[in-house]
Amino acid sequence: MSFAVLRRFALRLGLLCAAAGLAGPERARAEDDRAAPLVVVELFTSQGCSACPPADALLGDLAERGDVLALSLHVDYWDYLGWRDVFAHPMFTKRQKAYREAAGARSIYTPQMIVHGASALVGSRRDDVLAEIAQAHAAPAPAQVELMREGDRIEVRVAPTGTAAPAAIAWYVTYRTPAPVVIKRGENAGRALIYRNVVDGWMKLGAWDGQGTIVWTPPAPAQEGGVAVILQAGQGYGPILAAARLQD
Repeated sequence: MSFAVLRRFALRLGLLCAAAGLAGPERARAEDDRAAPLVVVELFTSQGCSACPPADALLGDLAERGDVLALSLHVDYWDYLGWRDVFAHPMFTKRQKAYREAAGARSIYTPQMIVHGASALVGSRRDDVLAEIAQAHAAPAPAQVELMREGDRIEVRVAPTGTAAPAAIAWYVTYRTPAPVVIKRGENAGRALIYRNVVDGWMKLGAWDGQGTIVWTPPAPAQEGGVAVILQAGQGYGPILAAARLQD
């Protein structure tokens, strides 16, 4: 039996056991959590960064929440330290630099979390991250994203919610949870690191004018994993207006 099949079975069993033990207010809170709009958390991380594993673990905890879309984006600028990050891609370094430019910051670093496209902070500072997520949840969403799948066809629908919405870019994201990685060289040599929701695809669907309804039909990914759409203001590096996901 494959790792992916075992993991899905364990998750389903865990969900069934958890549901059986929930009652009254606890069950209501769990259902509210699943129904809440998604807050997007992007972690810029690297296998060559000794400060990153605590942030990777925090992202793993956030990935269990129904109201958070937690994404791990591996950058490549630490690869020179002696270990090439097997998940790193230059496009994620480019995205982090675009956030830096949008914020007028001087530098980029790992581990860095961007909460809902608006707040940048050290990715291992749990209390600060949780506070930013709560603040993002409290803000009204000016748009909604619907994401549906039928066989090999995916439909993405974006529409305003009634409040004023800025123009935005829609991103199509695919991600997966890989097997643990044993790091053989560099700052984390000898460690077996666990990652959740590692992004392996990031594509621009198109632009939205902030007013009418628009529909896209991107191809379904060939491999197992999660699919998400992120609607982000401006040129795609500003505040996130809405997000949706499909997950196996």
